[in-house]
Amino acid sequence: MKIKITKFKLTRLCVVLATIFIFTPIESFAQSNESSKPKKQTTYKKARVLQTATAKKIAKVTEALERVKIVEVEDKNKKSETFGQMIPTEEPDPDYVTAKKILLEMRSKAQDMKSYDRSILWNYWGYIYYTEEADKKNSEDADYSLAIDAYTKVINEEEVTLPLRNGTLLTLATLHLIEEDYRRGIELILIWMDEVETVTAQSWSLLGTAYFQVEDYRKSRDAFITAIDLAELEGYKPKENWYVTLAASYEELKKELGEKETILKQLDIYEILVNLYPKKRYFLQLGQAYGALEREKDYMVTLNAAYMSNYLDKEGEYLTLAQLLLMNGNPYQAASVIVSGQKKEVLVTNEKTKKEELKPVVKDSEKNLKLLADSWRMAQEIDKAIPVLERAAKISEEGENYILLGNLYLVEDKLNEAVDAIQKGIKKGKLKKISQAHLTLGQAQFELKNFEEAKKQFRMAARDKDKKIKKTANSWIKYTENEEIRIKNIQLRRDYIQQS
Repeated sequence: MKIKITKFKLTRLCVVLATIFIFTPIESFAQSNESSKPKKQTTYKKARVLQTATAKKIAKVTEALERVKIVEVEDKNKKSETFGQMIPTEEPDPDYVTAKKILLEMRSKAQDMKSYDRSILWNYWGYIYYTEEADKKNSEDADYSLAIDAYTKVINEEEVTLPLRNGTLLTLATLHLIEEDYRRGIELILIWMDEVETVTAQSWSLLGTAYFQVEDYRKSRDAFITAIDLAELEGYKPKENWYVTLAASYEELKKELGEKETILKQLDIYEILVNLYPKKRYFLQLGQAYGALEREKDYMVTLNAAYMSNYLDKEGEYLTLAQLLLMNGNPYQAASVIVSGQKKEVLVTNEKTKKEELKPVVKDSEKNLKLLADSWRMAQEIDKAIPVLERAAKISEEGENYILLGNLYLVEDKLNEAVDAIQKGIKKGKLKKISQAHLTLGQAQFELKNFEEAKKQFRMAARDKDKKIKKTANSWIKYTENEEIRIKNIQLRRDYIQQS
């Protein structure tokens, strides 16, 4: 599994970081043991003062970027007195033209400015370059090279303040990740981690994602474990994609960890995901993990939970759940699941017309109908099993289903229907044990007192090489002959009595 960082995914984070680093000093973050020291040891001050001329121009730039306009919008606050009415509201309306004009003038004299003043100048350029690219409708067209160049100049200034440098390091790292220069992004994040006092969960997740991109799955795993633990300490639930990438890291480490250990680690993650971020794919992944560990009951419970949440929409999913329910002694529920799949419809593209059509998820194929009939039969719902098995028998190319149907009719004491079904089965052919079919047909004929036909069927069954079937068939022949004689004797007595 390959996780791709797109420009779209990191855009919002970068906007927040860039905005914070321009207008406010950032908080300090925790030192990490995993770090990369800058080659040149420089002591950065926490605060400096701009030259008067620079400060005046930066004030105008800030004013231009913070410009707002008044627009009329509908008040959607139900508790407000003006709910539903159009009210004036401020909306950001930055004046980039004015801001860039001032910054261009300052940049032309950059060599004459103090180092700290230049760091502020480059920081604003970085923000504007970034914003222009981030505002593009197609994020794939964005090119952050100018923003990266400007922010690189910020951290290279000797008199840059510690808050601005640290904030810019993380912004710059994020931009390199957006541009898929993952190794440089990792390098900058590690420098940043070494220089701040507190590293947040979000920052560890960024590092973990970068490590995943360069296929360092062990470090990616460790970073995401740290991010998840920190998020809980910081008072919020870890992000969904953190767990997803962590599970993917374990998958990539399967050869190193072993298959069972990998599945156990992923199972813990999927159990969390189905609770925090319930989605179909997490239920299925959790179920498959249980299945791989031969925990069939847990697999059944998980897949049934997905079914109850209406997540299942594929035939195989319904049939797998039905089979698991049968294996665990729940035939009635298994039948109910299949029936539900037959009733549920999804849009399917017709290959011939190329148009979308509503089709049942579980098709009325012979295999599916046979499974449904077996489920009803095992649940002792014979009256529901019979019509389903009739449909399966009609569409089958073999006679086996008709034989099964005949047996059901025989159990229900529907003798004529049993004879008809078994005869159709024998005629259709391709039976696994034709002698057994003749034996059952003979029993049905016997119950109907069609003794000659019964003996005929038993004789055909007695031709089988299987000694057990041969013995059973011969026993039935003797029993039929005796019963035939008994019935004749009774009838003779009745006739004698009537004639007397």
